[in-house]
Amino acid sequence: MKVNHKLLILSLSIGLMTALSCKKYDGDDSDDDDDETTIVDAETGNAEDHEEASDYVWEGDTVTAIILNETSITVSGDGASASGTTATVTAAGTYLVSGTLDNGKIIVDTEDEDAVKLVLNAVNITCSNSAPIFVKSAEKAIVILPSGTTNYLTDGSSYSYSSSDEDEPNAALYSKSDLSISGEGALVVDANYNDGITSKDGLIIASGNISVNSVDDGIRGKDYLIIESGTINVTSGGDGFKSDNDEDDAKGYISIESGTITITAANDGMQATTDLLIADGTFNLTTGGGSSKTISSSVSAKGLKSDLNIIIESGDFTINSADDAIHSASLITINDGTIAISSGDDGIHTDNTVNVNGGEITITKSYEGIEGPYINMNGGTTYVTSSDDGLNASKGNGGESNDGSLLSITGGYLYISSTGDGLDSNGSITSTGGTVIVNGPSSSVEVGLDYNGTFSLNGGLILIAGPNSSMTQGASSSSTQNSVLVRFSSSKSSSTLFNIQDASGNSLVTFQPAKTYSSVLYSSSDLTKGTTYYIYSGGSYSGGSETDGLYTGGTYSGGTQYSSFTVSGSVTSVGSSSGSSGGGGGGR
Repeated sequence: MKVNHKLLILSLSIGLMTALSCKKYDGDDSDDDDDETTIVDAETGNAEDHEEASDYVWEGDTVTAIILNETSITVSGDGASASGTTATVTAAGTYLVSGTLDNGKIIVDTEDEDAVKLVLNAVNITCSNSAPIFVKSAEKAIVILPSGTTNYLTDGSSYSYSSSDEDEPNAALYSKSDLSISGEGALVVDANYNDGITSKDGLIIASGNISVNSVDDGIRGKDYLIIESGTINVTSGGDGFKSDNDEDDAKGYISIESGTITITAANDGMQATTDLLIADGTFNLTTGGGSSKTISSSVSAKGLKSDLNIIIESGDFTINSADDAIHSASLITINDGTIAISSGDDGIHTDNTVNVNGGEITITKSYEGIEGPYINMNGGTTYVTSSDDGLNASKGNGGESNDGSLLSITGGYLYISSTGDGLDSNGSITSTGGTVIVNGPSSSVEVGLDYNGTFSLNGGLILIAGPNSSMTQGASSSSTQNSVLVRFSSSKSSSTLFNIQDASGNSLVTFQPAKTYSSVLYSSSDLTKGTTYYIYSGGSYSGGSETDGLYTGGTYSGGTQYSSFTVSGSVTSVGSSSGSSGGGGGGR
C-alpha cells in the first residue's frame, strides 16, 4: 500500500486551514469562481507518490553482489553483468554494491515491472565523463544506505555522450525513473558537471545522511521531491532543492515531513513549480551569498520559492537570503514554527495572499518585511525590521488610489521597526484583535500608518509612533473601537515616555518608542466614550515590566502634561499637523 505523504501534512493543517481560501491573483479583483481554490484543494490535487512499504526491505541472502575492484568489477549472482569498469543491471532485484571504482559507473537498464534496489555498502565511485550511477530504465530504483557506511559518488567536469543531441545523464546520481533513497548510512555526492542528485520522475528521500556539492542544482525531483527525514547538506551553484515539472498541475511540488536540512545555494534554496509544503524540520538556508550581497535582477536567490502555495505547519528556520526569504506567486500560510529571516529584499512576499496564523517570525533585515495584495495577521508573534515598509498590502500598482488590497489584523503580536511606512496599504486596513506596536520613521516623507482606502479599527491594542506630517493618518470614522492620534508640536527623543491617564491618575498606556517621534496613534478597549484623559510626555516608570517599549504593572510619574481630550467619537485627534508632506499611500 502506498504511503500518501500529503495526507500527513493535510491532517496537521486541516483544523486551521479549512476555513481559509485564497484567490489566485490575476491582476484584477474579480470574483470569478475559476480563480478560487482552498488550501485543502491545493494539497489533495498533487500527484500520488511512488512509495510502497516494501521499498526499503532487503534480504542479504537473496542479493546479487557487485564488487568494485578499483579498475575492474566482479558480479556474483543473477541480473547484472560487468564489462571493464561498467556494471549493468538488467533485471529487478536487490544488488549489494561494495568497494572502490576509480573511473567507472553502474547503469540500471531493465523493463521489469518490479523495483531495482542498490544497497551501497561503503562504495566509492568516480566517473570522469558520466554519472557514477545512472538509472536509464526501471519501474523504480531504490538506493539503500546501510547503517555505519559512508558512500561517495564523484563525477568529472564534462560528460561524454554518443551524439550531440543527448543530454542525459547530467547528474552524479541520475535516474530517468522514480528514485528513492533510504537508510541510516551516509552518501556524499561531489557533482562537478551539473546536478548532484536528479530524478526525471519523482524523488523520495526517506532517510540518510546526505551531502551534496554541485555545480548546478543540488537535489532535483522533476515530478516531485519528498523529504521524509534525514540530515541533508547541500552546497550548490544553482538551486538547493528543486521540482520543476511545469507541464502537469499535479506535479512539480516539494513536500518535507521532517529532517535537518542545510542549504547554501547561489540561487534559490528551495524552488517548486507548484506547492512547497513543510510539516516540520530544522532548516538553515543561505542563498545568493546572504542578505549582505547584491545580486543581478536576472538572478533568483530566494530562500523558499513556489509558483503556487507555500504552507509551513511547523519547523525551525534560519534564512539568510540575498533575495526574498519566502516567496510565492500565490499563497503563503504559516501556521506555526520559529522563523528567523535576514533578507536582501523582502522578508515574506506573495503575489496574492499571506496568512500568518501562528509561530514566531523574526525578520531582522529586509527591504519590506511582509508584502502582498492580501495580508492576514491572525496569530503568532512577528517582529519586523525593514529599510522600507514594515507590512505593505499592495497589488504593485503604486500611486495613491485604492487598489483593493487589504491588510487584516485579527490576532497575535506584531512589532515593527521601519524606515519606510510601518503599516502600509494601497487599499484598506482592518484590525479586530491582537497587539500592534509600530516604530515608524522618525521623519517624513514616510509615516507610521499609511492607507488609501479605510482603516477600520474594531479591536486590538494599537501603538504607532512616527513623524507628525500632513500624511500622518489615524483610524477611519467607521471604526467601532475608540482611538486617539496625538501630534506633538516638536519631536521627542526615544528616551521620552508617552503616557495617557485618566482624571484619577490611572495610566491607560505608558510607551517608549524606539526612535525619535512626533506623533502617536493609540487605541484599545480601555478608551471610553465620554471620559476625559490626559497626555503626558517624559517622566519615569518604576516597578512592573517593559516589553518592546510598552510598560505594564508599575507606576508612571514625573511627566509634563501635553494636553487633554474627551472621547466623543471613535476617532479623536490632539494637536495639529506640522505641515510637512508625506510619501503617499502604497509601496512598490
